[in-house]
Amino acid sequence: MPEPLDVALTEVRALLLDPALTRAVAAGRRRGRHPVVARAELRPVRLKAGPRLQIATSDGTRPYTRNVAPGPEAIQAIDELLAEPFGNWHVETADATLQLRVTKSGEAQVHRAATSRPAVTPSGNDRTKEYLLDPGDPIFAEIGGSAAKRRQVDAFLRALAATLPDELTGSLRVVDLGCGNAYLTFAAYRYLASRGLDVQLIGVDVREDQRRRNTELAQRLGWADQISFVAGTIADAVVDPAPDLVLALHACDTATDEALARAVRWEAGWVLAAPCCHHDLAKQLRAHPTPAPYELLTRQGILRERFADVLTDALRAGLLRVHGYRAEVVEFVDSQHTPRNLLIRARRTGSEASEQQNAEYRELVDQWQVTPRLETLLSAAEEPAA
Repeated sequence: MPEPLDVALTEVRALLLDPALTRAVAAGRRRGRHPVVARAELRPVRLKAGPRLQIATSDGTRPYTRNVAPGPEAIQAIDELLAEPFGNWHVETADATLQLRVTKSGEAQVHRAATSRPAVTPSGNDRTKEYLLDPGDPIFAEIGGSAAKRRQVDAFLRALAATLPDELTGSLRVVDLGCGNAYLTFAAYRYLASRGLDVQLIGVDVREDQRRRNTELAQRLGWADQISFVAGTIADAVVDPAPDLVLALHACDTATDEALARAVRWEAGWVLAAPCCHHDLAKQLRAHPTPAPYELLTRQGILRERFADVLTDALRAGLLRVHGYRAEVVEFVDSQHTPRNLLIRARRTGSEASEQQNAEYRELVDQWQVTPRLETLLSAAEEPAA
């Protein structure tokens, strides 16, 4: 049943000021009126300076984000948005969800509901997860991307969040190698900046047209001073100064090895690389007889290809350990979203490899008579100049 609009907006205001607020979106317009922005999204964030209310608005061409302090500053910002003739409000708190639609007659049609809780499995794990970067975030209006790509990016961000220490502050230099359309580049910047970090991010892709496109996007988003793009190969692109964090999402075949090799040479503090296809070792396995008693692993073509995938990433992780990193291989997204769902995650410790780590790696490559591309790249980097 319709309600007086001023009464309904007063309820919306109370929810927006509620400490339990999780997210709110204002969009659309009332009949015959136009708000100054096409869309506004509000969410609480925690920065170095303390809790803030993040307000992201878009005029239809580019988004603008600001963080306001609780108290008078937040109240003023909320009252200004409520005064705009938005046609719809969607507000979520920890306990309630309210949807308001302004009718043609200027009244409010309001739907209220309790916030649904995630279903819990017998093990105690939530079956549903909140997004680190909501698929409805205004940046996606600019950068695009399918629903599947957004899920991959959000899953990658979750792995990133689990990798970086909670107490990390200050500046952070980041490079995204093989960035392509830069979905991950922009999403990573958005997430890292929301943590209060001073981020400088470089995206690298071999195509010059991608560099121009991504640079224009950064300008439209208002991030051109923080995000830049370089056209060049992963192995040779100029990145200066050296990054603290290296990202690589689905760099094909040995391009992942090039990304890992550059990370090691830069002595990057953290590395996250999701490999794509694995052709190099698969070809080497076909060229040599399989060592006994493992013939059954490679007799069937499909098993040989899958084994090559596993062997490739195991040796990559082993080489990272040999070069002073603590490395692991994890699944970062469900296989229904992409079959290439493994992630090599590494943190630099700077410690020398143990005899056991060196021996484990060397015994494996010798037994299978393979030479990983990453080993070749790192060995070349260690050779003294003539």
